[in-house]
Amino acid sequence: MRHLSWLFAAPAARPPLLGVYALQAEWNALMDPRTERSAAQIKLGWWQEEMRRLADAAPVHPISLYLAALPGAAGERFAPLVAAIDAAAVEVSGAPLECAADLAPHARRLRANPLVVAACLSDARADVHACAGALAVAEYLAHALEEYRQEARAGRVAFAVDELLAAGIDNAALAAEQAEPRLKAYLASLRERALAQYALAAGSLAPREQRAQRHLTVLAALGAARLHQSPPRGLRSVYLAWSTARRAALARDVK
Repeated sequence: MRHLSWLFAAPAARPPLLGVYALQAEWNALMDPRTERSAAQIKLGWWQEEMRRLADAAPVHPISLYLAALPGAAGERFAPLVAAIDAAAVEVSGAPLECAADLAPHARRLRANPLVVAACLSDARADVHACAGALAVAEYLAHALEEYRQEARAGRVAFAVDELLAAGIDNAALAAEQAEPRLKAYLASLRERALAQYALAAGSLAPREQRAQRHLTVLAALGAARLHQSPPRGLRSVYLAWSTARRAALARDVK
């Protein structure tokens, strides 16, 4: 999804996206529940220091140096990445989301902040906060739907604790090979919530912003398609990404 969104992004958006996506790839590997926790925590601790160095205009990692060398890059523009890596560290620590109300702020710090940084580096006038925020919540839920079992087996809870308690779902149910009826119903509700957030993300950009930040509409389209029973694969995914980007590129301002 990230590759296709970059491939069909506006030319000005590609350089910052390349750097931001590279950062996210590094962090996602460490957040993977199959990664040994203590090693992940040590490496994320280093990345926390590195993002603070980047915000202070003194990075050392090649990816950070690449971002810092982009036109228009300034230390303060990278401050949201500090909050993003801090959120990643919290997730790896195993600290659960106590309340459903905590999910959106956590998802936005973790997943929207990097997209906002990329947008600021490519076009400072584009307001992508609403789109990136909805996309972040959708992606968090979609990822949790795919990985909740592995998360539970690693001692982590992907969902809000208050919702699980209200639904009568415990850790054993999350880790089980087969989902019980209550869990299936809960997962179905989360899938609908994720689809609604993808739809919100797809429709929240003004035409000018769609043209400049069309990779976000591509992410929304691919993410929504992935949640369906028969998601597009191969050339169908490429066509969906291309056609979505093309519509966004041709979006007209309403007078």
